[in-house]
Amino acid sequence: MKKEEQQAEENKKKRNKKDKDLSLIRLAIEELSLVNHGKATSTLAFLALSNLLIQVLDKIGPTMAVLRLDIQRNMERLEEVYMSDTSSYSSLVDIVKKEMDEGTSRKSDSCTKATLWLTRSMDFGVALLDTLINKESELRLQQAVEKAYKTTLQPWHGWISSAAYKIALKLIPEWEIFTSILLGKGQDQNMLKSDVQILVSLVQPLLTDIHTQLVCIHAFDLSFLNNSFLFSDSR
Repeated sequence: MKKEEQQAEENKKKRNKKDKDLSLIRLAIEELSLVNHGKATSTLAFLALSNLLIQVLDKIGPTMAVLRLDIQRNMERLEEVYMSDTSSYSSLVDIVKKEMDEGTSRKSDSCTKATLWLTRSMDFGVALLDTLINKESELRLQQAVEKAYKTTLQPWHGWISSAAYKIALKLIPEWEIFTSILLGKGQDQNMLKSDVQILVSLVQPLLTDIHTQLVCIHAFDLSFLNNSFLFSDSR
């Protein structure tokens, strides 16, 4: 038994060392590649993506704390339901349909709304990473974040959240600092861009599926979407 424990500990150390050598982006690619994507969007894959976005925001720094907190709360809400019965809630559709049947999908603390907001947040993350791939040499990270925010999250934010983001934008670091943190051991900028391209190619179809499924099961009509702002903005 002692030998087995020692072997397990050695394997754990090897995995930890490997994780330290790999970039955050490459780790995300490996994690997503292991998830079994069925016809319905995997809750586990969705949570993995949400966790990746939190880590990317952490790399940008505390200036993105508002968005990070929102993502964290929605993740915890969804994860709690998923962990209560992983078999029954293996797909997001199962969770949303359950709330629709119970008449709770429109509540401010529903998993349905959490899914909607997490999807919007990940749309922001993909837009930002896509800018990293195709960015012009003179484009600053602050400008890239602002551009991604305006096209994905701003339309759904009230004045309170929008004002908070405008303040945060002034404190965002430069591209060089951001990308240097994302780099793995022995990586250069070209390798990082290649990894980001792979990640975006994995994430984008998943997000498209989520948007499609939400529409198909009639979880959100147009009036619901247009009024789904952050709770803090609608008080």
